[in-house]
Amino acid sequence: MKKRSLNIAALAAALIAVAPLAQAQTTAPATPSWPTRPVRILVGFPGGSTPDAAARALAEPLARALGQPVIVENKAGASGNIAADQVAKAVDDHTLGVVINGNLTSARMLNPRLPYDPARDFSYLSLLATAPLVLVAPASAPDGAAFFAAARQNGDKWNYGSVGNGSVAHLGMELLKSRIQGLMPMHVPFQGNPAVITGLLGGQIQLALVPPGIAMPQVKAGKLKAIGLTSGRSAMVSEVPPLADAGVQGFNLEVWAALVGPARLSKAAQDRLNAEVPNIIRSVDTRQKLFNQGWQAVGTSPDGLKSRVKEEARIMNSIISARGIRLE
Repeated sequence: MKKRSLNIAALAAALIAVAPLAQAQTTAPATPSWPTRPVRILVGFPGGSTPDAAARALAEPLARALGQPVIVENKAGASGNIAADQVAKAVDDHTLGVVINGNLTSARMLNPRLPYDPARDFSYLSLLATAPLVLVAPASAPDGAAFFAAARQNGDKWNYGSVGNGSVAHLGMELLKSRIQGLMPMHVPFQGNPAVITGLLGGQIQLALVPPGIAMPQVKAGKLKAIGLTSGRSAMVSEVPPLADAGVQGFNLEVWAALVGPARLSKAAQDRLNAEVPNIIRSVDTRQKLFNQGWQAVGTSPDGLKSRVKEEARIMNSIISARGIRLE
C-alpha cells in the first residue's frame, strides 16, 4: 500500500511539471521563421536608375539583417508597371518590389486596364527615400518670379519636356500650371531625362522638371538655369531656392521610392520587414549611400507609406481628371 501511494504521488508530480509546458505549447506556438530562402526585390527600371539605386542601397544591409541573400532584379518597362504587376501576383512569400510614385498613386487613373490594383494588391511596407525635382530653363532665362512672368507672356508658344505621358514630371508640370494663372506651356514627351536636357539645350523646349542629379551638372556648367525646387530647401541642392521663393504657393512635389510586397505576403514576413527596414534606411551608412545617389532617406512605417500614397493620389488624380490625361 505504501509503495502504491508513492507511485501515485510521483505520477501526480510528473503531471504537474508537464502541465505548464503543455499549456505553453497550446497557447503560444512557435512563430514560423522568415525568410527561409533568398529574397528577391523587383525593380521596374534599368540598372543605374534612381529606383534601382534605392533598391541596391537597401539590399546589402537587409541581407545581413535577415541572414539570407537579397537579390535585386531589374524588370524594366511600362514606367515600372511590369515589375509592379509581377510583385502583386507573387505567391512565393519571398518576392518584394521597389516602386515609384506613379505605380501606387496615378497608374490606375491613367490606365483603367492596369493589370493590378494599387490599393488592394500590395502590402505597403515602407517609404524608403524621396527627392525634389528642379525646374530648369535655358541659361538665358530670367530668375525667379521674372521667369514666370516671361512664361505667362509667351503662353502656349513655350514648350515643356518630360520623360513621358503620365510621368511625375508631366503631372507635376500640369499641377504647376494649375497653381500659376496664365502659365500655358505645351507638353513635349521625350525618351528619358538626357533627351529632355538635349531639348532644353537645343531650344526645342523652354522648361522642364528634372532630378537634381541630371540638372545640376548642366546648371553648374552654365548651360542651364535652375529656377527652383519643387519642395522646400534640400541639403542635396542647397544652392537652389524653393519655387515658393519665386511666388509659387501651395505647390510641393517629390519623386520617391517605396518597398512593397504582394497583398498575400505572410504576417511573419511583414512583421520582420517592418522591424528591420526603417532602421536600415535611417542608419548612417545607408543614409549616406542614398544621398550620394540623389535620394534623401526616409524609412517609414506601413501607415506612413499609406498616408503618403493616399494624399498624393488625391492630388494627382484630380489633375489627371481635370486635364483628361490618359496613357497613349
